[in-house]
Amino acid sequence: MIRALTGFSTRSPWKVIAGWAVLGIALALLGQALVFRATQSSAGDFLPPSYDSAAALKIAGERFGARPDANPLTVLVARSDGERLGAADERRIDGEAAELARHRVAMPKSKDDPPFARDHSQLPRVSPAMTAPDGSYRLLSVELTGNPQDPGVQATYRAFRDHARAEFAREGLRTGFTGGLADSVDGVDAEKTRSTVVGIVMLAVIVLLHVLVFRSLLAALLPLLVVTIVGGAATGTVVGAAMLTGIRLDASTPQLINVVLVGIGIDYFLFLLFRFREQLRRRPDQSGRAAAAEVAGRVGTAVTSAALTIVAAFATLGVASFGQFRVLGPAIAVAVLVMLLGSLTLMPALLAVAGRKMFWPSRSLRQEPPAGSAARLGDRVARRPLVAAAVCVALLGALAAGVAGMRMDYGSGDAGGGRTAAAATAAEISRALPAGVSDPISVFVVTKDGGALRGERIDPLAGALAKVAGVGRVAPTVLSEDRRAARIDLFPTADPHGQEARDLASGPVREAVAAHRPEGTQAHVGGSAAVFADISEAVDKDLKVVFPVAAALIALILFLLLRSLLAPLVLLLSVGLGFAATLGASTLVFQRALDQPGVAFSLPLVLFLFVVALGTDYNILVTDRIREEMRQPGPARAAVARAVRHTAPAIATAGLVLAASFGSLAVSPASATQQIGFATGLGILLSAFVLSIVLVPACAALLGRSLWWPLRPRAGAEPQARHSAPAKHRVPVG
Repeated sequence: MIRALTGFSTRSPWKVIAGWAVLGIALALLGQALVFRATQSSAGDFLPPSYDSAAALKIAGERFGARPDANPLTVLVARSDGERLGAADERRIDGEAAELARHRVAMPKSKDDPPFARDHSQLPRVSPAMTAPDGSYRLLSVELTGNPQDPGVQATYRAFRDHARAEFAREGLRTGFTGGLADSVDGVDAEKTRSTVVGIVMLAVIVLLHVLVFRSLLAALLPLLVVTIVGGAATGTVVGAAMLTGIRLDASTPQLINVVLVGIGIDYFLFLLFRFREQLRRRPDQSGRAAAAEVAGRVGTAVTSAALTIVAAFATLGVASFGQFRVLGPAIAVAVLVMLLGSLTLMPALLAVAGRKMFWPSRSLRQEPPAGSAARLGDRVARRPLVAAAVCVALLGALAAGVAGMRMDYGSGDAGGGRTAAAATAAEISRALPAGVSDPISVFVVTKDGGALRGERIDPLAGALAKVAGVGRVAPTVLSEDRRAARIDLFPTADPHGQEARDLASGPVREAVAAHRPEGTQAHVGGSAAVFADISEAVDKDLKVVFPVAAALIALILFLLLRSLLAPLVLLLSVGLGFAATLGASTLVFQRALDQPGVAFSLPLVLFLFVVALGTDYNILVTDRIREEMRQPGPARAAVARAVRHTAPAIATAGLVLAASFGSLAVSPASATQQIGFATGLGILLSAFVLSIVLVPACAALLGRSLWWPLRPRAGAEPQARHSAPAKHRVPVG
């Protein structure tokens, strides 16, 4: 199957290239047009219905008209001269609010809008909320609808904000805006320039690495072109599948897919390029097309095994109960399968077409370069494998010790790093009102006996909730139209996105609701604090299931690929140690050094899958080459040295490229994304430079050909390709 694909691609390269060009452009346009229709940003919607906050969300939608795509905002209005608001000021503010509710906000058009972009022009919901006890400001509740990650929705919010600010300014009033959408937009605006610069720097680093390694502009630019085409096709496939099945993707999924595909796509092309160059050096009489066919067929097995490892790891997320994980895993798995197809077809086709011109103007094909640092490293690891293994284990163990005392942060993330206008407005509100006034904990009560909820029936619950420590204020009870459901909003004194508010919602508030719930009713606690408290419980359960299932699947793939019982065990133990070291280092950096509440709740699972799956890619490459070299005559340690010499440059370059790709996430305004970017980049570097280049070869040198028990490679069975090479062009041994 693999050789059939690579063989067809090298025999008919132009057909394959044309097919991918058309397919990639079409699917990329589809993905751009539909991506924001296929994603959702509400974490609560990913919870199973059995959770209390998920039941509260359902009641909010059915009984109180809450829309799943609603974006609640809080607008602070105060006098520009700093004086306290009087009765006349409040009437003016309420009058302006009524005018804003009648003014349709038009979504500004932009030349950067994707094709078939949806028009998000709308009438906002605007209503007065409350006045600060000291009269310093009045709050308005505003609701805009749409995916907050959609640039069109963000542009609509900016238009509303600017219009409201101008209208109130004419009345001598100043305004401030806060809430999820305001936080997102302020974060995007604050980080726009830096994000652009980081993207340009990342691409420049990738191109520079390729130029330094291959001394060729074509070999530097072609991998980027390939991952752009195949990546567009993969994203379009995932988005199209989500639309057809009715599955909603998490808002971060498209970004993660892009980062993963850039990294692994360039990695796979690098594996092919290094082996292609090696083949051309060894066989100067062989045509570029024949060399491409031979290399693609040989490397295709390792690339396929590496890709299937990633697919299997992420597919295990399908068993998670938390919907964000359950959707993310299969989505990335599908995208990786598309990239694998591109690796077995488009990449070999381009090698066949380019041939020896791929490395122009470099003259490195004319002669074998002298032994460099990779050869010296291979010799040292082979000579003193016990020392090399001990140093690696000591380093990784020291980093892994940082896991002790690790805490999980289930916050929604700070989109602006606490320095945006939205954050400043939230801080101003909290000086006169409870911090949770803009994001309350909501208690929903629904009758089971069909009777109406009257004041005397619901008031005792409201009174009990007001006495709960940590609740700063209780809003008046709101009844549904049929008076069979009630909503009681609680304003916690703590940051509504912090651990204290989550503990309040999941503990004392739910206990008070259970104790004072009116007879004949059911009650549920909702709001952001309650949602993230339930997410923490769901994630804890999922981690206990996904980790062992993913490890078992990866082990099975390694057993099938390596046809050995000992080698897969060595690889799994090494990547497991690498995962622990990466998580420990991340804890030391973010929780200890930067004094953040903890590591993002999604980090351990995402890190496990990325570091273990992608780190196994490099291990598969080096072990596959070690086994190939051990089939040659001579000691096993000499075979290990040769394997390191030939694979270390490819693994090092691929590791740097992939780390740069993930590292670009570390400058994101969202703290959770920062952590994922930093931790995954570090994990890839450890996997490449510590595990695959040193630790795994050292273990192979210690175990020798016993590593492949029970099917040990037979020394002296040199592949035919090596026999056919003229002696003067063979790679020196040792």
